[in-house]
Order: sequence, then structure tokens, then C-alpha cells
Amino acid sequence: MILSPAEYESLVHLKHAAPHSLLGMHPAGTGVVVRALIPGASAVEAVPTHEKRMPAITLERLGDSDLFEGVSRKANRVYAYDLVVTNPDGARWQTRDPYSFLPTVSEVDLYLFGRGDERRIFDKLGAQLRVVDGVAGVSFAVWAPNAKRVSVVGDFNQWNGRRHPLRLLGASGVWEIFVPGVGVGAHYKFGVVTAEDRLMLKTDPFGFFFEKAPKNAAIVWDTQQFAWNDEAWLKRRREADPFRSPMSVYEVHLGSWRKKGVAESLSYRELAGPLVDYVRKMNFTHVELLPAAEHAYYPSWGYQVTGFYAPTSRYGTPEDFQFLVNALHEGGIGVIVDWVPAHFPRDDWALARFDGTALYEHEDPRKGAHQDWGTLIFNYGRHEVRNFLVANALFWCERFHVDGLRVDAVASMLYLDYSRKAGEWLPNQYGGRENIEAIEFLRHFNHAVHTAHPGVVTIAEESTSWPQVTRPPESGGLGFSFKWDMGWMHDTLGYFKREPVHRPHHQNDLTFAMLYNAHENYTLPLSHDEVVHGKRSLLARMPGDDWQAFANLRALFGYQWTFPGKKLLFMGGEFGQRTEWNENGELDWRLLGEGPFHRGLQRFVEDLNKLYRAEPALWESDGGSPGFRWVDCADHAHSVFSFIRHNRAESSQILVLLNLTPVPRPNYRIGLPLAGYWEETLNSDAEIYGGGNQGNHGGVHAEEKPMHSLPWSAEFNLPPLSVTLFKHRS
Repeated sequence: MILSPAEYESLVHLKHAAPHSLLGMHPAGTGVVVRALIPGASAVEAVPTHEKRMPAITLERLGDSDLFEGVSRKANRVYAYDLVVTNPDGARWQTRDPYSFLPTVSEVDLYLFGRGDERRIFDKLGAQLRVVDGVAGVSFAVWAPNAKRVSVVGDFNQWNGRRHPLRLLGASGVWEIFVPGVGVGAHYKFGVVTAEDRLMLKTDPFGFFFEKAPKNAAIVWDTQQFAWNDEAWLKRRREADPFRSPMSVYEVHLGSWRKKGVAESLSYRELAGPLVDYVRKMNFTHVELLPAAEHAYYPSWGYQVTGFYAPTSRYGTPEDFQFLVNALHEGGIGVIVDWVPAHFPRDDWALARFDGTALYEHEDPRKGAHQDWGTLIFNYGRHEVRNFLVANALFWCERFHVDGLRVDAVASMLYLDYSRKAGEWLPNQYGGRENIEAIEFLRHFNHAVHTAHPGVVTIAEESTSWPQVTRPPESGGLGFSFKWDMGWMHDTLGYFKREPVHRPHHQNDLTFAMLYNAHENYTLPLSHDEVVHGKRSLLARMPGDDWQAFANLRALFGYQWTFPGKKLLFMGGEFGQRTEWNENGELDWRLLGEGPFHRGLQRFVEDLNKLYRAEPALWESDGGSPGFRWVDCADHAHSVFSFIRHNRAESSQILVLLNLTPVPRPNYRIGLPLAGYWEETLNSDAEIYGGGNQGNHGGVHAEEKPMHSLPWSAEFNLPPLSVTLFKHRS
């Protein structure tokens, strides 16, 4: 035995951090030595791969271990070879020696990863299909700097951690091995031994595909083989200005939009046809998917992510998800996905204490634990963690062609004292409550996405008054494209749930949002969060009988679609879902066959979207007051609102009238900025929408009677609980 006793012990007991330095072929005096650790083998030979004149080297078992060693004096250099292994039953198998290959992760890769700047780290770590020296296999690499040792275990090695221990690549904390013969579909995990000698089986942080829950092994997969045909869509996206474009978003939970049979969810491919057809019929510009990344706990709706680099396998493979996105793009529909960099769950097989230490999270629970959700907070100050998250955002844009990332729970990232009492949080180095590391991460993330993928939007769910969320980082902002206007949502729903008799005292609930509208680029959300946890459905919040409730909801949607800002509506709201959303069921589509109100509301949203997309006045000047002016917002007594939307050139002007009481308002005079005819283009009280069919006989003519500080005016008939739109015709 050439090995020293210490080296022998380190290999046999799997304590060596660099097994490649002892296993495989190495120079030995005037010859070479070959070592292989193969549990269960009865005999091992090293057979030259290319140099056939070299004789085979017979390896001898060392002691009673699984370690084999052989020496040849007939070779004066290292060469490629296969291991021919004989099992106790006489069966033989052959493979290139995994310990004969150089590292597949370069020093430059490791340097950039250590700096937090390797934007394509998803091509380096995890399980990568490769061909090395003509040999097909998979390189496995994982970041675990505080582990004593790491092995890859899987169905290709009988889940035996002694077969493939990884090597530690310098001071990077990255462990790596190339395993020949492994291919697509192989299941694997990492066996991580902590500093306390505790063995943990961990799933791959960079895994592209996973077993269906409750199983959690990663699956070797190739996410680059899908045949996309959406280049025309991507070209238009690159050339478009999202701030000067219409955006009405249909928010979808894939598992409960529709079912097949009683409870089985549709697959990504099964969803593609009906979802594309429906969204096109309803004239939405985008869908927003609740988190599509892998998550073990279904009732989390995807917000407790266990596989950041993998679409959930509940509905199919990564190619199936790509098929869905591609189909939506073919249908002219953008795709936004919820992205969750604020926290991750405590599942002991996933990211939590990955190498036995607080690796992805903070050690101190005052910075590393979410008290509200029982989850862990990413350590944004650690370069490798920041790299993991930024590269993940780019991964979804590149591999899955998503058009936007809606970032969940941004407020919880920005404040060190978020949902914490005194003494439960640590101030920053300046004594403040701002999470400086998270702020820098968000700026870096937004810059990376917008520069690498022009046209992709980032949207912040941020519920506080944090300034400049949608302003560029170089100007002191966070760099998001849009921000959910949670204040608008709260005030609007608070107003509409009130009985009309009380609304005169709350007129400001619908006007306040314009006082700050120019400060940010807003999305107006009526999201999934507003129809769960006892809040009731949107329809159920509306006061009055069915007639009044549906009229209120049509008026609410009309107000949302005509107010400055992009639009978002959670599935089911468009036809008046009566019950709260239940992730285990499906939308109550049968309601569309029960009376005129549900069908009428659905038709109203369809027509509202159609009008919205066709009229630049309703979206070209979002993000500021130039495209909006109040005509009259002071008629508290009658709960009437009137305002003008116009495009940037003011060549197109639309008057919006809201009567938010159940009392008709005939002959109601309103000031107008222009003479001529004002055509009624949408009336929520139309009979086809379930209304009473009161209106203005197609439109009104302006009269030269000044009112509301405007030179012209006209008398309008305002139906009860209605929104009506009028477009100026010269």
C-alpha cells in the first residue's frame, strides 16, 4: 500500500475533503498508481481507454475495506482509463473513473461566484449534463463551505454515499464531481456531513426538476432543448415601452383555475389551450402566475419555495411549463410569475442550515427568522446568496421567457423591524431600521434583469411609503418597473363595501390616491390576498341585493380600469365568484349558467378590457397626472365622480362618470374641456351586463355653458351604481 495510514483512514471513512487527490490515477515514482473506492466490488481493473497498447492494471483490495489500489511501472504518465468492476455475483460493468477528470467549474467561475457576480451560476452548480473527453455524464456541484464532506447519492449509485464523494474546490466552498454515464431522469440528492459529523440528505438548491411532493429528490434535467417559436413576441417586447403600453393582468393559481374530474389539476399542457383561449376572449394583456417554482407545501400557494430553479412538477416537466409560456406568447399574452426572494421554508431537506450552519439565512433569528410566516430570511449581505437569487431571476427570464417578475413581500425585506417588537430586531450599522443589504440586493437584481432582458418588468409588492420604489438605482431608487398600489386597493375596497348611504362621508377614499399617483409607477391590484382568510369574495363584499352587488362590482372594475395605473384582477372576480378562493377546488364556473348577472359581469370585463386596450388615453400617460384631471370630485352629497383621461398629445379624451348610489341622476350637468359630441362608449348599466339599460342614447353634445372651471358642459343621465365612459368626437 502506497497510501499512508492517515490517507487510508481518510478515504475509507470518507473524511478527505479532496478525494480526487488520492483516488484516480496519479504518478508514483517511475510509474502510476490507480485507486478506486467501490463498495460491494469483488474485483477491479483499470483498462486504458485510448492507449490500447497499455496493459490493464489489476487493483488489489486494501485490507477489508472497499478501497482498491494498483500500481503500474509500464507507464510514465497519467492517461485515460475505464474501471472494469466485477460484482460478487460475477456480473461486470465498466465506466470511466469519476476521479480521473479535472474540475468542471473553473477558477474564474468560483471567483465570480464568491464576489456575487456569476450571473450564469445555474450553468455551473447543480447537476449539469456534460460531455467531457468524449464521455457523457453529469457534473454535480454544490456550495457547502462548512461541510466536512459531501457526496452525491442517487438511483445511479444505489443511494450509497460512499460511491461518489465530492472534492472541495479550494476556498470557494464549492464541492464537485463529474459522474460518467448519468443522464436525464436520474434522481439524486447531496449527502452533507456537518462539522458535528451529522449526515443530512439535502436536495439540490439549483435543481431544475423535482419529484412530486411529498418526495423531494432532484431530477437531472435539460431545460435548454425546448423548441421556442416566440421570437416575434420577444422582439416586440424588447422594442416596447411598458410604461406607455396597456397592461391588464389576470392573476391565476394554476392548480385551481380549472380541474379535470373531481379534484385532479390540469397539467401545464392541458391548461395551455383553455387558458389562452379564455384570456384572449377576456382581452387581458397578461397573466400573472402565483409562484410557479417548486414548493413542498401546496397550501402555501407556492410562496414557500423549496426549488427556486424548477417549475413545480405538480403540473408536468420544465418543458411542459415552457410549452405553456410559449402558447401564451403565441396567443399574444404576456407572462408574469410571482418570485419569492424574501424568505424560504424550514424544511430540513432544503435550504435551511444547508451545510449544518446558517448558510443561506442569518444565524441570529432577529435577522434570519420571519415571525409571521415561520420561515427563514435570506442573508442578502452574503455574496453567494445574492448570486443565487439574482441568477435565479435571470434564469426564469432566459430559460422560461417570462415577461415579468412580481416580487413578493418587498416590505418585509426593506425593514429590519418588519412585524417585530422592540428588542426583537437588530438595527443596521447606522442605528436605523432599514435593511441596507436587502436594499442593495434589490437594486442589483433590478439592474441585472433590466439590462440583460430589456422589456421584462419587475413589480414590487410593497405596502409602505418607502420612497422611489420605481425610480432608477442611480437616482436613489430601488429600480422596480411598477409597484402594487396597496393604498389604492385598501381605500377602494373600504369605500365599495359601504352602504351607499354612508358613502358621502368617505368620498376621499376614492380621491386620495391621486395625491401620490405621480410619485411611482403603479399597478392597481385586486389580488388573491383580497379573497381569502375571511375577507370574502369581491362580490360578497358589495352591499345590497344581487342587482346592487353586481352593479357595484361593475362600477368598481370600471373605476379600476380607468384610474391611472396598470390593472390586476384575480381569477374568478371577472364573473363574480361568490365564495372565497379555495386552492383545493376550482373556480365556480357553473355560476355562468345561473341567471344574467354573472354572465353580464364577465361580458362587462371583456368589453372593458377591449376598450382599455384600444384607447391610449387610458394607459399612455400612466405614472403621473398629465394624463388625468378631475372634472369634479367634490359632489359628496350625490357620491358622483367625474374625471378625464387623455393621451400624451391630448388628441384623445375620455370622460369617466361614476354614480355610486342606487339613485339615478338624470339631467346631471358636468363640465367639458372641448366642444362637440361626446360618444357613450361603455355603460355598466347596459342590459347585456345585467343592468337596467339606462343611458344617454349614444352620447351628448357639449353646450357653451361653463362649469367646473371648464368652458363647455352637458347634461348626462347617470344610471344608478354605474360607470359610464364618453369619448370626445370632433
